[in-house]
Amino acid sequence: MQNVPEPDVDTAGEIDIADEENSAAAGIDELLRLREESLRLLAEMDNLRKRAARDVEAARKFGTERLLGDLLPIVDSLERGLEATEADPPRMLEGMRLTLSMLEKTLASHGLRTIDPAGQPFDPERHQAMSTVAAGDAGPGKVAQVFQKGYTLNDRLIRPALVVVTEG
Repeated sequence: MQNVPEPDVDTAGEIDIADEENSAAAGIDELLRLREESLRLLAEMDNLRKRAARDVEAARKFGTERLLGDLLPIVDSLERGLEATEADPPRMLEGMRLTLSMLEKTLASHGLRTIDPAGQPFDPERHQAMSTVAAGDAGPGKVAQVFQKGYTLNDRLIRPALVVVTEG
């Protein structure tokens, strides 16, 4: 239980009403100040929430802007290759290799890594076995063949590698 202060009593034993009125007025002023402060804080919190929601929406809309900008030179390269009227298969093949190299470098710069586990031990966390073959010289539990490469994005698996595993 809180201690309630004793009212001021003058020497004649009477309560000093002016002191009590001043004390009550000071308490009301403090209460009003605290109310205004809490309303300002609530408004500030609401503004922060709205700003965060706008930032999340902008990230959702434009989060891929850098990646797409980096992919545009690859699109340009593919378009130039399609416009080529020369029937020079070796040159076309070299152009395709260069374009694929550009694409791989761009994807890697954005955190995409290739999983190409040929000859490595089978990892069920990163590989999906499609079938098995006799172990032979490789030994059991190794990836004998890769049907489709897998990919991780910043160390998170986004597609497992499809593989053939040796049995033993």
